[in-house]
Amino acid sequence: MNITQIGNLIYTLRKEKNLTQLQLAKRMNISDKTVSKWERGLGCPDISLLPELAEILEINIEELLSGKLDMNDITGGNMKNTKFYICPQCGNLITTSEDAAISCCGKKLSFTEPIKANDAEKLNVEIIENDYFITSHHEMTKEHYISFTALLTGDSLILKKQYPEWNLQSRFPALTHGKLIWYCTKHGLFYQLI
Repeated sequence: MNITQIGNLIYTLRKEKNLTQLQLAKRMNISDKTVSKWERGLGCPDISLLPELAEILEINIEELLSGKLDMNDITGGNMKNTKFYICPQCGNLITTSEDAAISCCGKKLSFTEPIKANDAEKLNVEIIENDYFITSHHEMTKEHYISFTALLTGDSLILKKQYPEWNLQSRFPALTHGKLIWYCTKHGLFYQLI
């Protein structure tokens, strides 16, 4: 832990928020001398102050303690490369077009890499009235079901929530070819090209 880097980061983020040391100190019920000490690298915030400081500066605690922000490269994005973060505790789904620092239920999440489905795992795809009509014989019980289906193309993501004890059926516009993605609660994230 480099307290000089942490101090520089606090200074930079405080300035971005147009806060003086005194204003930041008042919001946290501490003295402006304490903020000055942090920013000069002569001390580090007490652990009990970290959550509030991170919230005010709109940063996560891990980045605050590292003393640096990890910036993503600007790539222009391609929706076919969408990252899926799925919480193993609550099933929450978060998507991003680039890598991101994501947490849910108090734990840091890593994106789930989709696995190419073999012939037995593939979903059924028919074209009906200019739509892809997606179905499956998956059992769809409360303990084992497909929780969502998604169609990724170069410029769009269309996501359909699925529910246990319902038959899996989704319709997506058949405007272009893409990547069909789905998540099985027991076996993970899959894809097939359509």
